[in-house]
Amino acid sequence: MADELVHYDVVGGTATITLDSPHNRNALSAQLRRELSSALAGAASDDAVRVIVLTHTGPVFCAGMDLKEARGAGAGDQGVNEFPKILEQLWTSPKPVVARLAGPARAGGIGMVAACDIAVAVPEATFAFSEVRIGVVPAVISLTVLPRLNPRAAHELFLTGDTFDARRAVEIGLLNSATSDLDAEVTRFVKALAAGGPKALAETKALLSRPRPATPSDGFEEMLGLSAKFFASEEGQEGILAFAQKRKPNWVPQD
Repeated sequence: MADELVHYDVVGGTATITLDSPHNRNALSAQLRRELSSALAGAASDDAVRVIVLTHTGPVFCAGMDLKEARGAGAGDQGVNEFPKILEQLWTSPKPVVARLAGPARAGGIGMVAACDIAVAVPEATFAFSEVRIGVVPAVISLTVLPRLNPRAAHELFLTGDTFDARRAVEIGLLNSATSDLDAEVTRFVKALAAGGPKALAETKALLSRPRPATPSDGFEEMLGLSAKFFASEEGQEGILAFAQKRKPNWVPQD
């Protein structure tokens, strides 16, 4: 559709979700939120999709909430009320999600970057938790951002709203890498992620988000059960057989 703000395309097991609202710097308007949520749901439920790439058109990845829509609205009518669903979809997606940034991200845009499993940007990309500069709080995005960031950096950048570059974003844990060869880096991650078993990847994502037990001994029984289950599973047995036969498992997309 010509008037859609989010494009969805699946090629070779990769679902590419593209924010296409450059006139307002891909701000999280009601229409964009609705279409983005629908695209994420579609990718999560499609067995043909192995990896999701979240990207954008225009010079900005995402400027955060649409402030024009927020102006004059009461607390119950603010668009931010719908934003946790999108962050939750990214964070809990059974398919790994790669954020591809060819430009800056601000506020809620950074929340989405942090909710993705892998994030790659060009060196020129900049970031800022600009909420305090307009008298609001980075509350919702803190739930995806703070698990990623170095605590000292989080205090500094949340409280000052200062702009920082991609190099620093890598240093503090927001990005995996910053590179001028953006597409090659995204392709590298996509291929690596697609090499994993679909069910194993989904369970490993869930594992990474679980609360840690107080000691290893407290978690061994549960984790042993999980490991044994997957070793004996159809997917695990296929992986073991493929390793012995020196071939790719049947879940790896064909080149």
